[in-house]
Amino acid sequence: MTILQGGKELSAELNKIYDVREAVQIADMIIENITGFSKTERLVNKHLLLTAAQRDQLRIFTEQLMQHKPVQYVLHEAWFAGLKFYVNEDVLIPRPETEELVEAVISDITSSSKKDLFVLDIGTGSGCIAILLKKRLPDLQVYAMEISNKALQVAQKNAMQNAVDIKFLHADILHWKQRKSFSSFDVIVSNPPYIKEAEANEMAANILSYEPNRALFVPDNDALVFYRALADFGAQNLKEGAGKIFVEINETLGEEVSALFMQKGFSDVKIKKDAQDKERIVSAVLK
Repeated sequence: MTILQGGKELSAELNKIYDVREAVQIADMIIENITGFSKTERLVNKHLLLTAAQRDQLRIFTEQLMQHKPVQYVLHEAWFAGLKFYVNEDVLIPRPETEELVEAVISDITSSSKKDLFVLDIGTGSGCIAILLKKRLPDLQVYAMEISNKALQVAQKNAMQNAVDIKFLHADILHWKQRKSFSSFDVIVSNPPYIKEAEANEMAANILSYEPNRALFVPDNDALVFYRALADFGAQNLKEGAGKIFVEINETLGEEVSALFMQKGFSDVKIKKDAQDKERIVSAVLK
């Protein structure tokens, strides 16, 4: 089997469960991983035969993919704003909407011309938010909070892989009052669980079967549970008069999340739309 044949056969198989474009994209990622060749190199070497070991690896990857396992988990890698992250089923796969959240934070900090700010990422998962912030703004003092020990291990691995110094905290934002006092932060950022359980029926099988539900879903009767906790935490741990919070939101909850932050004593509450024109980010300042 040649490199070209391997890619075509995998793409045809994947087309049984994905549309043509996505099947081709996934097949390209797999063949690149197996061969180590870039797209250009694969074109040049398209008639090169796959080794026995490469054919075995292709078979294993194909079996996993046909069980709807996301390619990022199959390869244990995901890209986020140009940075490579290790991922497994203990953490969510980083998404473009979250890149926009980080860019909003970076833009705000940059425009303020302040340095040496203390920033906390709550519910860090793979660490993508905290690591990107530190990578782009090295003067920041970045902390990352996570309830899952397994997720923390992934985030720590990614911090090392991307050569950044992040201070990790093992804590539950829903029960933070039971723990010791935290530092005073200039900025808090979070991409908390925000998908209502009722929305699960609309989601793809690869998400429901493999991504950690704990990091995705909130009860239908209390969709604001994490935003309430974040607002309470921010009111106690942000610097008064200047501390700012940025959160990613369910596109249907913009007004409710904004009203919640105002009720909790925040001002200058803003809703920002994402590239898909959906309400995706709420920011607020602690009075």
